[in-house]
Formats: sequence, C-alpha cells, structure tokens
Amino acid sequence: MSESAVTVNGERRSLADTATHTTALDWLRGRGLSGSKEGCAEGECGACAMLLATPASDGGTAWTPVNACLVPVYALDGQEIVTAEGLGDPEHLHPVQEKLAEAGGSQCGYCTPGFACSMAGEYYRADRAGDEDEALGEEPCPVHDAEHGPNGFDLHALSGNLCRCTGYRPIRDAAYALGSPEQGDPLQQRLSQPAPSPVATDVEVAGRRFVRPASLADALRILRDEPDALLVAGSTDWGVEVNLRGRRAPFVIAIEQLDELRGLTVGDDSIEIGAALALSEVEKRLDGAVPLLAEMLPQFASRLIRNRGTFGGNLGTGSPIGDTPPALLALGARLVLTSAGEDDRIVEREVELSEYFTGYRQTIRQPGELIKAVRIPRPLARVTAFHKIAKRRFDDISSVAVAFALDIEGGVVTAAKIGLGGVAATPLRALATEAALVGRPWDVETVRTASEVLGAEGTPMSDHRASSEYRALMLNTALLKLYSRTVIESKEVPA
Repeated sequence: MSESAVTVNGERRSLADTATHTTALDWLRGRGLSGSKEGCAEGECGACAMLLATPASDGGTAWTPVNACLVPVYALDGQEIVTAEGLGDPEHLHPVQEKLAEAGGSQCGYCTPGFACSMAGEYYRADRAGDEDEALGEEPCPVHDAEHGPNGFDLHALSGNLCRCTGYRPIRDAAYALGSPEQGDPLQQRLSQPAPSPVATDVEVAGRRFVRPASLADALRILRDEPDALLVAGSTDWGVEVNLRGRRAPFVIAIEQLDELRGLTVGDDSIEIGAALALSEVEKRLDGAVPLLAEMLPQFASRLIRNRGTFGGNLGTGSPIGDTPPALLALGARLVLTSAGEDDRIVEREVELSEYFTGYRQTIRQPGELIKAVRIPRPLARVTAFHKIAKRRFDDISSVAVAFALDIEGGVVTAAKIGLGGVAATPLRALATEAALVGRPWDVETVRTASEVLGAEGTPMSDHRASSEYRALMLNTALLKLYSRTVIESKEVPA
C-alpha cells in the first residue's frame, strides 16, 4: 500500500507520522497553510473552509467547500484540496479575492479565507448562469431574488460562513459581482478531468488505527472482527467530539467513499438513498422529487455541513434532535442494515425506522452492522410539511422538529404520518395524533382537536434551547399552521 498523501494546491504532501485523530485544519496549519482558521471547531463559522475535488455527474470534477476543522486528514488520503492560498496571492488575486477587496468585504480578515473558498465553490458551479450568459445566447439565471444574484450566485452557498465585523452586505455585493471563470483559469480547467478515485487506507500511529476499506465487503469484515471500531462518514458529528471534547478513537473505519453506500435510485415502489451519500448530493439528485425532503434539507445545518453530512450518520448517532429522522418517519422510511456473517457472506435486514430507536442514543443496530440505505415507499403523501423551530432560521439545532405527511381525499384525511424530534429521548411517530386525524374531515374542528393531542405527544424536557412548556406549545400550533397553509393554497388554485 502506497504512502498516505494529500494533494494540496497542486502539491502532493505526505501524511506520514500524522496522528490518526488529526483534522485537516490542524494538519494544514501545521504545514504553514494558516489561511484556514479555527473559529468554532464545530462547523458553524466556516473560517476553516477549503475546497475538495469531488466527482461531478458528467464524469468530471466539482469544487466542493467543506469544513477542514471536522474532516480527519486521513479521510483525504489520495484526494485533492485547494485552500485560500491556492486560490491566489497578493500579486495575483483570484477573481473571488479581487471582488471581496473591491467591495470592502474584509476588515479583520479572520473569516475572509473561508468566505473566499465557499464563494469559489459557487463561482465554479457548473450550472450557475447569470445575466451575462443571456447576452451570449445562453440560458439566463433561472432565479433572481433576495437570495440569488443576477449572476446566478446562490447566497446559501455562504450560509455556513460567519463574519463578526465586516457586515454581510459588502460580502454579498462581492458575490453578486462575480462573472464567469475565464477559459485559462486552472481551477476551471481542472473541472473537465475526473476527480481522484477513493484510495484504500490502513495506517497505525501511536497504537491508533485509521482504515478506509476498498469495498463494503471489506468494511463489514473489519467491523465484524472489530465491533467497537468507530464508523465515520462525513465526520460532521465525530469531528466536534474530537475538537471540543478531546475524544480519541482507537480504531476508525471511514466509509463515506464506498460506492455501495452512495447510490440513489428512484423506483416505482420506493426511493433508495445510500447511507453515505452527502445530503447536498441527495438534495441535488432528487431535485424536488420528495417535497418533504426538499423542504427539510435547506434547513439542515449549512451547505458546508450538508456537503459532508449523511443520512447514515444522522441516524447512526441515534440523536433525538436530528433533523432527518422526523422527516423520514413521516415518509414511512425503512432502513437497510447490513453485516458480514462468519462465512463472510453479506447479510441484510430491513427495519421500520419507527422501530429503529430504542432509547436515548440507542438503536436496534447490532454490533457489526451498519446502515446501508434508506428506503422511502412510494407513492408519496400528497400533503407534506416540515416545521423546524430553532433560534435561527438556518444553521441551528432544532428545539422542536415536526414533519407531516397526509393524504386528504374528498375533504377527509385518509392517511397520516407525523414525525417528531426534540420532544422525547428518541425521534418518534405521533401515533395518537395520527389516529385523531384519520377518517375525519380536514376542517378546523378536527385540526383543533388533533392539535390538543399533538401538544401532549412525547415527553418534552426543559434545556438551554427551550422549556418543556414552549416545546408543547410549538407542537400544539404546528398542525394549525399546516391547516392554514392548505386553506390558503386551495384558494390559490383556480376552479
């Protein structure tokens, strides 16, 4: 097996003797690349953002911004990254850096390298189109509103980047002033070539081991023999444990690049989503095919986190406040769990997500098992909604999350599934509320009655995010909010 190394700004750099828990941020800074900063160490500020070369749908490459503070550097073995230093220098500024300077988009400069990397990811996005493209006879920007620029720049590309002194208007102005990459731009030219292939990795440093198996079968065999090993996909959860709590794992198995865990198939009877497929990729590939997920995903952390985070990771932790479980519970999702038998034969079993959680951060997943995929049955419910109650609109943890999936025919509720998060030790189905809705007319009387039932679901507690009384009140009003929306929408539909 060849020596572990990462290509940084076009230069191959060895990982030899690097501790297995080391993040990409710490490794980069240790090699003099100090443009990436540590602001929060938990993926909320974006000061550490860097660009990662990832596979594009056309066989080429996409420059994907990710948080360097969360990614184990060995997860980048054989991969290619670009930091702020690789974009440009004071004598030869990159267009993104140039526009930031012209717009006054930087004061102290601490956050600027991260903004530049996130902005560059959007700058090189293949399907970004603006008004100048219309002048050339190409498709114009499809959207130009408060969150999209005339150049096609999606402001949500910066949703994971915080600035405490400049103010966001000049940063936004810089983003909206960007044109299209020039033909001779080396980072633009790089997009036409394939992204680096996954590299099998097996390193041991100071008694701790990091493994990236070559296949799912290899991963399952290792997990069978080492059931206490830590499974890592996007590391958006484990990275926080490493940084803020000093956690160290004796044995880590990285699975985010296994092809068997990265598929997405839309069939007649179900939609299957690989457990290690990044959430931003899920969002892009589904393209609104599952409206409930299309509503939930933009509210899940930030784009930087979604570029690494996965369904498997969000479900695997068993957290009661994850955003994906309520939505998947409302969709009636099932999980495919897989393991290796003693004869190395791969074994799969399918379980209802509603039966998966057994206690606080406890699940029915057995030692040696991992989540392979999420299966969402079709047809989908016709009326869906996702309500996330948090202190911030985006990039925040839910105090309460409620997902609805209803079928209403002839003014009567014929089916209902409601998923809840943040109101008990586990995510759960609001079964009593569902029973209070099914078979009854979809009118204000039914909704008010069912809302009282919903307000009593779960066992909400008080903590630093919200009181138990507030959580109960949010549950109580959620169904009324959904009903009001359906009434408004029905009036907007012409007879």
